[in-house]
Amino acid sequence: MLTLTTYGAAQTTTGSMHGIEYAGKQIMLDCGLFQGHRKEAFERNRQVPFDPTGLQAILLSHAHIDHSGNIPTLVRQGFRGPIYATRATRDLCEIMLRDSAFLQEQDVKYVNKRRIREGKVPFELLYDQADVETTLSLFRTMSYEEPFEVAEGLTATLYDAGHILGSATIALDYKRGEHRRRFLYTGDLGQGDTPILRKPQPVPAVDVLLTESTYGDRDHPAYTNVKGRVKDYITHIHQHQSKLIIPAFSVGRTQQILYCLNDLVENGKVPQTPVFVDSPLSRSATAIYANHRDCYGQEAAALIDSGDDPFMFPGLHFTTSVDDSKALNEKSGPMIIISASGMCEGGRILHHLKNNVGDPSNIVLIVGFQAEHTLGRRIVERVSPLRILGEEYELRASVYTINALSAHADRGGLRAFYEQLGGGVQQAFCVHGEVSHCEANAAILREMGVSKVEIPAAGQKFRDI
Repeated sequence: MLTLTTYGAAQTTTGSMHGIEYAGKQIMLDCGLFQGHRKEAFERNRQVPFDPTGLQAILLSHAHIDHSGNIPTLVRQGFRGPIYATRATRDLCEIMLRDSAFLQEQDVKYVNKRRIREGKVPFELLYDQADVETTLSLFRTMSYEEPFEVAEGLTATLYDAGHILGSATIALDYKRGEHRRRFLYTGDLGQGDTPILRKPQPVPAVDVLLTESTYGDRDHPAYTNVKGRVKDYITHIHQHQSKLIIPAFSVGRTQQILYCLNDLVENGKVPQTPVFVDSPLSRSATAIYANHRDCYGQEAAALIDSGDDPFMFPGLHFTTSVDDSKALNEKSGPMIIISASGMCEGGRILHHLKNNVGDPSNIVLIVGFQAEHTLGRRIVERVSPLRILGEEYELRASVYTINALSAHADRGGLRAFYEQLGGGVQQAFCVHGEVSHCEANAAILREMGVSKVEIPAAGQKFRDI
């Protein structure tokens, strides 16, 4: 008998964490950080709702922090089992988890100064660099389509999810009574028509589906529109000698933007423009992308075969120090600044927003999903004034969004993936989406003949599946 418990990313888009129990063994599918209001996020991430020492293993779909970022917390609390993932995911986690620990150290240090002044008990770290190093030692890297036993009678297989480098859907094969069953966890699915990576890989003979729903309620514009819009924004900043500010996740989104700019610049579609990637993590992640060309789709592979580096072009600069980052605020446009984090909840992007949102000639370009209660969401909704680093700033800059740059499948992409599952899905669970998005995704599955579709709440348990 297999039991599913949805601990995280239930009726929300962050903190993916799903428990599987089979034959008395506890397995975790992802263990990500919940992102949102600082106090709520801190408490939720610290209060792990199960005993980490009782876990048999962790199966990790991909390296994004909302899927991997709380694993070192489990390690700090005693977990010592294997962490199964692709090699590219392990390589990305090495830089991302170290960066996460560093940012937490900085954040807790800042917050505790105020708490001590107010006579409050200071916060403790979720985890530190030593916990990250222990975490990295527990990784066991697996290839796509290579079955491996997680526990007695429970076999896992990873398939390419096409979301970011190394991302995987996770199939679990087991027995329910005398019958073979296949449970599939999508992690995050790629859209399929974006460059660099391959399309999500079809998975045969699925009986039970645990699926993301991030964009289950809408369709993205065609990717072909992206370059034209970016070209227009670059024309604007040249006309106004202004800045294009792009908050972007260091892994996945930044590389997509660089790929797009490479085409525009090297083919003479836009004037050469100073482009600053202001994130040490983005620089490291881009180097890892360059070392895993086996994950690329046909378009990117062909570009490399022609002798072109898809992530490099004239005018591109990677900042290396805090002083370099600060100096960007003293420079006049035209220029493009790409900086993390993607939801504007931390990192150097906060300083660039603080210094530039008040100028109506500047542009803030949002290129990914913005969760509820994040600064990125408030920018999309044009809330003004914006509270950034404890101070308020009027939002006068133009704000645009390009959902076609999202690494998540839209409504059509999800449907296309479901159609390739073999038509045998009997039960499905919609997670990793706000309630309305999950409801829209559930409607797609019901239309396709899935008889039982659930939208789990956090902590909800489903037995005998």
